[in-house]
Amino acid sequence: MLSRLIFWPWYAGLMTLVGGLFAARKSFSAAEGLEKVIVFGPIFFSVPLAVFGAEHFSNSRSISQIVPPWMPARMFWTYFVGFALISAAVSIALRMIHARISAMLLGIMFICFVLMIHIPNVAANPNNRIIWAVALRDLAFAGGAFALAAALMKPIRVVARVFVAVPLLFFAVEHFLHPEFAPGVPLAKVTPDWVPIRAFWGCLTGAALLISGATMLVDSRRARFAATLLGSLITLLVLFLYLPIFLTAAQPALLEGINYVADTLLFAGIVLLAAAIMPGGVSQPAVSRDEVPAPPSRAQ
Repeated sequence: MLSRLIFWPWYAGLMTLVGGLFAARKSFSAAEGLEKVIVFGPIFFSVPLAVFGAEHFSNSRSISQIVPPWMPARMFWTYFVGFALISAAVSIALRMIHARISAMLLGIMFICFVLMIHIPNVAANPNNRIIWAVALRDLAFAGGAFALAAALMKPIRVVARVFVAVPLLFFAVEHFLHPEFAPGVPLAKVTPDWVPIRAFWGCLTGAALLISGATMLVDSRRARFAATLLGSLITLLVLFLYLPIFLTAAQPALLEGINYVADTLLFAGIVLLAAAIMPGGVSQPAVSRDEVPAPPSRAQ
């Protein structure tokens, strides 16, 4: 039987996935070709938020240790962030009318994580590549949230694009330097032995990250296509690498496994959300049928 540490995050993610797929059915039917992949951006973004939000309640004591020690009421902030993540997940997945405001607030929260937690960690351990990767990962998550909120103010598109592109380029370099580690967000997990030609997948992901990050940073007309392909690749990694790792993990490693699944799926979501604000397509990460913006143009 699954413990509450695993059951509630898994259940919250599954319910959000079902609700998100139902809410996106018309957008998916209307999209064509690779544009159909972009429709999954808000879903892939919201499902991990629900997973992590539920984990803030089921594993609160452990997560509270991440709160900076100088902040009072550490358990309060743990629950508050959990509630904020679940609320944002439901709002974005179901495409509620205020979902873009939720996305903006969520992006600000991720920026606070970077400033208050990750930058001090980087300053204390400047040679630790994992700490750098975690800091830039959360910067990319903020970029994805701002991409979803970009219809509120057009300049936010530039911020979102840079916040996503810079981590992609850093991650690309890490994949070339350490292709033996599991592809996606370059953390400490080594690719399992059962994966064939392990180094190849690391280098392939690194190349996709490099191309997508470079085209996104210079605002190339190819950026939308490159980011959509990268988002598709990362989604496949979730399905055929990280999900099997989770499903075959022993009981003590199940929590780590579900976190890797959610983390990588969230990464796929932010890449697809960034693709949606790039020029050249007709679909947007719309969160409400009454709030669909016009496709971005080069003049904006």
